[in-house]
Amino acid sequence: MSSNAPWSEPSSEAGTRSIAPPQVEIHPPAENPPWSGGDVVRIALLMFVIPYCLLPLVAIVVQKLFYGSLPWILVAQKPWVALSTQFAWYAVVAAYMISFVEGTWHQSFWTMIRWNWPTNYWPAMVPIGILLVFLQSLERFFNIPKHIPMEEFLSTPIAAALTGIFAVTFGPLMEELFFRGFLYPVIARRFGMVIGVLTTATAFGLIHAAQLAFAWGLVLIIFLVGLVLTIVRARTGSVGASFVVHVAYNSTLVVLGLIASQHLAK
Repeated sequence: MSSNAPWSEPSSEAGTRSIAPPQVEIHPPAENPPWSGGDVVRIALLMFVIPYCLLPLVAIVVQKLFYGSLPWILVAQKPWVALSTQFAWYAVVAAYMISFVEGTWHQSFWTMIRWNWPTNYWPAMVPIGILLVFLQSLERFFNIPKHIPMEEFLSTPIAAALTGIFAVTFGPLMEELFFRGFLYPVIARRFGMVIGVLTTATAFGLIHAAQLAFAWGLVLIIFLVGLVLTIVRARTGSVGASFVVHVAYNSTLVVLGLIASQHLAK
């Protein structure tokens, strides 16, 4: 049999090339980052469940130091205690997010999360956020409680100022990183964009339910806001774009809330 037959054994050099491991540089997929549902659940537990366990401990310490005559449950409801605890814990969660992403994939966190700051069109995102405030007009169609927990955070000028600062800075940043940065890509990769948008908006609404006294009309409004935010993320491929819309929405609400509570006049 001729050694030149087409089924002859490859040369040793060719064999060496065929078994050499390919040099593959790890990059995130074009649309959806590679973390798993388990990774997202772990971050969700850190971000939304642990604070409910942490706040009572902080409140007990603050009670011993400053409010000896008050029950710790009332201390926990003080806006500065709740906000400072949430702010500090969000900083811990942010550090974990960054170390997890960069430690696992050795890529920039902001690249992997698809921050993609909308340099050329971010001003166009601001009116979208402002217009979302008109969704609050839907309240007239629902039975809204006379008092909700969020109102406590506007009860005094200091509480309102702290709430306003948090609502336009770290609050929307962390919510966008989790909902539109971590959660949406995992669901969209598995079930498609439409299911990803609807599921992410639903989770966004439900996570605010306790703050809204489980008034489902108000939760529906937050769901609709989350729907728009996630559509912006899906259509632009940018978490930075949805962050701009979120900040514009929150900023408008804060200003209107301050005006309504007359803190700006004091």
